[in-house]
Amino acid sequence: MNSLLRSALISRSLRGTHNSYISPSCVHPSRYITTSPARKNNDTLVGVQAALRARSDPTFTPRPTLLQKEFDLTGRVAVVSGGNRGLGLEISEALCEAGAIVHCLDLPETPGDTWHATQKYVKRLNLPSARLEYANVDVTNQGLVWDTIEKIAENEGGRLDVCIAAAGIITGSACLDCPAEEFSKVMNVNTNGVFYLAQAAGRQMVKYGRPGSIILIASASGTVANIGEQVVAYNASKSAVLQIARSMACELGQKGIRVNTISPGYIRTDMTSVFLDARAQLQDTWASQNPLGRLGRPDELRGVVTWLASDASTFCTGSEFVAARGDLLGITRANDPNSKHISQDEFDHFFFVTASARIR
Repeated sequence: MNSLLRSALISRSLRGTHNSYISPSCVHPSRYITTSPARKNNDTLVGVQAALRARSDPTFTPRPTLLQKEFDLTGRVAVVSGGNRGLGLEISEALCEAGAIVHCLDLPETPGDTWHATQKYVKRLNLPSARLEYANVDVTNQGLVWDTIEKIAENEGGRLDVCIAAAGIITGSACLDCPAEEFSKVMNVNTNGVFYLAQAAGRQMVKYGRPGSIILIASASGTVANIGEQVVAYNASKSAVLQIARSMACELGQKGIRVNTISPGYIRTDMTSVFLDARAQLQDTWASQNPLGRLGRPDELRGVVTWLASDASTFCTGSEFVAARGDLLGITRANDPNSKHISQDEFDHFFFVTASARIR
């Protein structure tokens, strides 16, 4: 294959499958907006604009703003599903460190020891507004989710600024044997539950006239399949989450509400640990597919979550952020014990087919 053509196809293919760049997902140029007004006065100037003002105005006091202002969540109210443990709890603690009031939602009637230890830790940080709360919620019950979020927003003085839908489950039945009940359960939690929470949060943001950020936790498995694994229901559910976010971003952008997704790669969480522990050698296989040669940690998502939740990302909506597993950097046969790379001919064919399918 001509090298120039191959480069073009690879570029187009990667753009279609690895959307970790800032790009609106709905094609309505006249409707692109930011959730923040243009920066005009001294209180809102940052970066180069602040530098230019300091040059022309001797009364202007230079001060750092990136962490103190753009990433600051002081006084903002957030809800996080799946917040009792694992990735959801890690996300919740990160938002608290940025100053937010975080309400964790999860299925157990009372939170576990790890959650209580985290709540105590947040209190010991002595931040002016940060606190960690908990509510027992079944995310598959739309009415309950709507009512719970409405009460949270009302009790917090009529505001809701951030929503993170992180609740999820995984099962491992072969595609030809997966029973309807199992498939429906995964879709109900991972897709319906995510949508119900995003709905509920968006309704309160609109009700109180506040811009907001909705972040849906998807998965790299929503874009690429997993060779050698039997997770058809999980993959389907996460693929649906990606399209939910894009569709909601298009509908809610005019209201100042941003909707994005984070697609973690292979991360060892409380949920995936159960899956890994039941399958010998799978952790090594997963680790070998990452250029770093290891699984990710939940705390390695703290930065991107806080960025998307804050004013540091006000022009970003409808985007997928892949906390990379490396699938698109080096294609391997996951079920080959030697992780043999595909041949150049196979590589050319893969990208030709992929790019051709995506070029409209």
